Amino acid sequence: MTPPRVRPDWDEYFFNITLEVARRASCLRRQIGAIVVRDKRIIATGYNGAPPGVRSSMEIGSCLRDERGIASGTHHEICRGLHAEQNAILQAARFGTSAQGSTLYCTHQPCSICAKIIIGAGIVEVKYLYGYPDTLTQQYFAEAGIPCHHSSHPRGGSNQ
Repeated sequence: MTPPRVRPDWDEYFFNITLEVARRASCLRRQIGAIVVRDKRIIATGYNGAPPGVRSSMEIGSCLRDERGIASGTHHEICRGLHAEQNAILQAARFGTSAQGSTLYCTHQPCSICAKIIIGAGIVEVKYLYGYPDTLTQQYFAEAGIPCHHSSHPRGGSNQ
């Protein structure tokens, strides 16, 4: 007898997709993915990597942040790439889709720069799987009234 099929709930479904999106990342440090969801529909995806026309760390074969000994969660501007959340919001904008009223699913807690962009884009909720060492993020979301939830994923996984 075939065991009953277990259908994933919406969070599990969207986190599964977010983890798959992260596999496209071109960052040598972490693979991070983000998706923007409104009304249970994905409106944009993003992963961390260089913007169009700029070579990625993967293409160059080295990480600017590693070369300079920059700690995770600091000096975000010293990087060839954009964060996954930034790329997802930019993708929505590029194709004329508003992120207003949506939920952002992300593999990692957004940094404080991404938090400000998320707030400005009108995203109303953030869900993530893994922490990130940026203490301002939660302050910004709390002040803006945006719930930011650490979620667990039933399949587990490593904290990349």
